[in-house]
Amino acid sequence: MEPASLPICVAALYKFTPLADLAAVQAPLLAGCRAQGVKGTLLLAQEGINGTIAGSDSGIAAVLDHIRSLPGCADLEVKFSRAPAMPFHRMKVRLKREIVTMGQPDIDPLASVGTYVAPADWNALIADPGTIVIDTRNDYEVAIGTFQRAIDPQTTSFRDFPEWFRARREALLGQGQAPKVAMFCTGGIRCEKSTAFLKAEGVEEVYHLKGGILKYLEEVPATDSLWLGECFVFDQRVSVGHGLVPGSYALCHACRRPVSAEQQAAPEYEEGVSCPACFADRTEAQRAGYRERHRQEQLAARRGAAHVGAVMSEESP
Repeated sequence: MEPASLPICVAALYKFTPLADLAAVQAPLLAGCRAQGVKGTLLLAQEGINGTIAGSDSGIAAVLDHIRSLPGCADLEVKFSRAPAMPFHRMKVRLKREIVTMGQPDIDPLASVGTYVAPADWNALIADPGTIVIDTRNDYEVAIGTFQRAIDPQTTSFRDFPEWFRARREALLGQGQAPKVAMFCTGGIRCEKSTAFLKAEGVEEVYHLKGGILKYLEEVPATDSLWLGECFVFDQRVSVGHGLVPGSYALCHACRRPVSAEQQAAPEYEEGVSCPACFADRTEAQRAGYRERHRQEQLAARRGAAHVGAVMSEESP
């Protein structure tokens, strides 16, 4: 299906802006989302807002109007895509210490951040042999798609990125003139913090992809693209490709990782229960629990009711 024909609007958003009274923001925002039939997850912290929501076009527009009325959010940028069905089961507005957890309390993207690079200019930057390209996402995200020449830190959490960089700094940057460093993530938020972190570490020429991979896949034609594979997204679509068309991966509901068609054919794969990546890490008792949860989800779906949905990682978008 072409994206324009898909009925559900998906909006990925974030904004770094000081928010003081989080409880006063949380309640009316949650009520507004529910009133519009919008579902997904929004994270609120004193440093701003982050999340992905889905619903009708009018419902999403109303919620975005509400968010743009919050302090410092008038110029909120949003990455839109489409889905064939609602990719979330419920609406959550959570209060957090950080809207994307890096565990570096002194890093402030509002004070210092890397240079934004538009999707149209990204290819030239990362094709330059003098540019080091770093994928700031988690290992399971990188496994299904990344940019040509990108370094995979093989981290399991964004919290691991600072330690990885400090341990590899000399190998990455060398002893002479520091190279340019270009970093990217799904929607841009992790790069706000990772580029701010590198600048705090003394790296001067730091760049990041404005709008993230999602904006690149939306704007850059496949014929001109340096992207390889699909982009993992934190909802039931699992992945998207060029033009933000829903991708080919399923989701393992035990470990929350993407599962390819080849992996789905493996004996370790059982829908809703296990996949080759997590089978050895789970006990039979755990799999029995997942199996019962999956059975309940199927029963709820047949009744047209919602069951417990996927939890969006706070690292998205």
